[in-house]
Amino acid sequence: MELKHLNEYRNRDICQKIVKEIRAASRKEIRLMEVCGTHTMSISRNGIQGLLPKTVTLLSGPGCPVCVTAQGEIDGFIKLSKIKGVITTTFGDLLRVPASESSLERERAEGADVRIVYSALDSLEIAENNPGNEVVFLGIGFETTAPTIAAAIIEAEKRGLKNFSVVSANKLVPPVLDVLMKEKRLKLHGLICPGHVSVIIGAQAYIPLAKKYHIPCVVAGFEPVDILQSIHMLVNQIQKGESAVEIAYWRGVTFEGNNRAKDVMNRVFETCDADWRGIGLIPKSGLRLREQFLSFDAEKKFDLSIKETKEPAGCACGEILIGVKSPTECPLFGKTCTPTHPIGPCMVSTEGTCAAYYKYLTPLPL
Repeated sequence: MELKHLNEYRNRDICQKIVKEIRAASRKEIRLMEVCGTHTMSISRNGIQGLLPKTVTLLSGPGCPVCVTAQGEIDGFIKLSKIKGVITTTFGDLLRVPASESSLERERAEGADVRIVYSALDSLEIAENNPGNEVVFLGIGFETTAPTIAAAIIEAEKRGLKNFSVVSANKLVPPVLDVLMKEKRLKLHGLICPGHVSVIIGAQAYIPLAKKYHIPCVVAGFEPVDILQSIHMLVNQIQKGESAVEIAYWRGVTFEGNNRAKDVMNRVFETCDADWRGIGLIPKSGLRLREQFLSFDAEKKFDLSIKETKEPAGCACGEILIGVKSPTECPLFGKTCTPTHPIGPCMVSTEGTCAAYYKYLTPLPL
């Protein structure tokens, strides 16, 4: 379906037409997972699960970059923020994520120099304006943000900035999808693939997954029509016994992806094993700086190792992230854990599953 204007992707009549087509096509129970925090929010905000037939169940996966950042990494960020002379820069979502004993927000309130930026490139300006300080950018996110972080490091080298460095905690999506497909509790029949990530890596990145596990994959955009169209395409594939990779977001995604962005990312980073909250260590699912750029590696400059971490007691974020539990199955949800007093990262981030459920799916008190 090709539409020309944004309001068409939110059109009620078009949505209802696609829903009817899904209802007509869906004849057996299937479980689909979206692996994108923006999809999770859009699905909840637009009540998409409630529009679908009972045969189609939607699950939320590890699509929130703040949420999948391991507790040990968060504790390392806190340790960094306490070092005298260090200016820590970060995206806003990370500020309120609880560490074992604190949070970046609390450390800032107690005097740590923690600043919110919109891009890693903003941190370069801070470094230039504060030559007597070390400026460290906390590099979290998926393939969406990794190229911009790589570009900032290349620019820092060009400018000769010696007081700028990065904590590389970026994660890669295809490896975690491979792990999810092996999770027997999920029993997935199809994947709604992330839009932002796919702009960079391209739909072709999911072809090995589709072939290996015989699972259909459809890249979706973020509006109601986008998501419903992707579900319709998945339902059609499943009914026919197919397992192809398709795109329902042609205005943003191609099969090959953004080769220039990938080149920049691969110039600066190489793959490494990475720890994911709720999942554990996944081989070659992270990014570390190549030898040429190790002078910008904050973990080489500072000792950020943490001997022991404490997960929030009673928090089910780990199981929620991999889709084996819904937020309402967490004993803390909506009680001790709320957006104003978050216990786990899934309630903190604007892309977190718990935050989406709380904001859009929790009944108002009588």
